[in-house]
Amino acid sequence: MSRSQIFSKIRETTTNLKSKGAYPDYDTSVMHSAAKLVEPDLWKCFSANFKAVNGRPMDSVAQLIEFLDGNNQRYGYCDPALYESIGSKLVAAGITVETEYHRDRYDDYRFGITRATGAIAESGSLIIDDFLTSSRLAALSPWVHVGVLKREEILRTIPDAIAAFGEAPNIIWCTGPSKTADVEGILIEGVHGPGEQIALLLD
Repeated sequence: MSRSQIFSKIRETTTNLKSKGAYPDYDTSVMHSAAKLVEPDLWKCFSANFKAVNGRPMDSVAQLIEFLDGNNQRYGYCDPALYESIGSKLVAAGITVETEYHRDRYDDYRFGITRATGAIAESGSLIIDDFLTSSRLAALSPWVHVGVLKREEILRTIPDAIAAFGEAPNIIWCTGPSKTADVEGILIEGVHGPGEQIALLLD
């Protein structure tokens, strides 16, 4: 079966669905660890758990500039909606920023800056979806991904995040950099996606 036939079958099947199936019924009280939520400030709680999975929480564009400049990550993509608040400041610091992601030049981009739909405090996960993320490839392909979020978008628990799924066709939870491990248990980061995952709080 060809690629076009496969996608044709998928479209045919999904367009006939009148509504989504209900989520399984589960006890939310056993779905999260209270020990990971002792910090009442959700940004601080998220930051601690994000660091624990080798993510980098930041709360200023100056921190981002210092990191990109110091690691020679000087060419990348920025969501056009974030250009004024972030991209223009990177350009002023001598970093090259594009607001259109060219799929045929994906190897050129050292970083991608996209909106995050939110974050999960208890797991240290960034949430990106197809509604708010301007380019999914820009969030998954460059070595450095910067997910930009607002304080009110941080959710307390995984059940809270499931309840907030919404209607986006694709939702991704990024818990730190991309990781994989072989049968010997050797953990390697940055194999199937970004090797640096940054959460930038934009208040």
